[in-house]
Order: sequence, then C-alpha cells, then structure tokens
Amino acid sequence: MQVYLDRADRERLERLAVRLAATKSDVLRRGLTALESQVRPPAPAAGGAAPPLPTFGGKGLQAGVDLDDSANLLDLMQEGDAPR
Repeated sequence: MQVYLDRADRERLERLAVRLAATKSDVLRRGLTALESQVRPPAPAAGGAAPPLPTFGGKGLQAGVDLDDSANLLDLMQEGDAPR
C-alpha cells in the first residue's frame, strides 16, 4: 500500500518519526489508532447498563441552603469538617 502526502506533510511525518525514534509506518499506525479512539463510541459499562446512582429520600433542600450562592453553599458543606 502507498500513501501519498504533499511535501509539507511528508516533512512533518519524517520529523515526527525522528523525534519519536520510530519508523514512518509506525507513526502512521499510531496516528490512526489515536484518531480511531477519538471517533469510536464509548464502550458500554460491564454488564451493559449504567451503574445505578444513589438517591436519597427527603423533602428538598435543608433550611438555609441556596444553590445559587456558591460561597454560602461551600461554607455549609465544610461545616461538618470543622473540629468540635
């Protein structure tokens, strides 16, 4: 099989092969593998289904919690970490 590249791409391939201490064929193979991994759909989780997420019962947010106030929310979450 032959691959036809314009001069600039041939030079890029040669420089990359030298930099990686690899053959040009190996560089092309590695490039194909990398590109393939980017376009391949993600593999399904073991068992084929998404793992269940934990859910908790209750009646909504605790008193004083405002999800739009991130600074206050952080303070509330760290309260449990404070020494007693």
